[in-house]
Amino acid sequence: MTVKLGVPSKGRLMEKTFDWFGARGVTLARTGSEREYAGAALGIEGLELVLLSAGEIPRELAAGRIHLGVTGSDLVREKLGNWQQKVVELDKMGFGHADLIIAVPRAWVDCTTLDDLDAIAAEFRRRHGFRLRIATKYHRLVRDWLREHGVADYQLVDSQGATEGAVKNETAEAIADITSTGETLRANHLKVLSGGPVHRSQAVLFKSRRAAWSDEDRRVMAALEAKLGIGG
Repeated sequence: MTVKLGVPSKGRLMEKTFDWFGARGVTLARTGSEREYAGAALGIEGLELVLLSAGEIPRELAAGRIHLGVTGSDLVREKLGNWQQKVVELDKMGFGHADLIIAVPRAWVDCTTLDDLDAIAAEFRRRHGFRLRIATKYHRLVRDWLREHGVADYQLVDSQGATEGAVKNETAEAIADITSTGETLRANHLKVLSGGPVHRSQAVLFKSRRAAWSDEDRRVMAALEAKLGIGG
């Protein structure tokens, strides 16, 4: 048996993950072309590298098809209901930082907090006959956050493209999206509501609670944890 480690298949998240493991004595590398998604893990006998999209990794962990996976904490929380019953956070990796925020048009001078948004949403519905629209890819996280803060009269509209452009394109009145610098928000004349982000995301090494762990797998895992300096 082998312990399968899912890692993002491209971009800075893949590069940073390779660097993180490499600094701890485990070499991860592509073994094929950019299109092949083939890889190898050296330094721990019995560890297999599986290259996947960052968005696929939570699902594969929850299904038990991979034992370990590196992906954003936002993606696990968004894609997996009751995520703590399906995966364990082994280590926060210190890169891939981004905040999931709620932003409104900068022209809304009287809207700086979630309480303000709630009042504007109620007035919007009274005036227009439908709920204020918030464009996002993160329905679960945003819905839970707004419920906790008492915001009611809104609807979430799905955005799989450039979410920051939804207000300008008049497909939404506000947005909820991941941002690291805020530059794109400012370029689209949006401002972040105060009160903290919905979620502070970063890359995390997760362990599946659903994967089958043989005695040999556990020995591989113990060796890996010792090498990485983590417990779990």
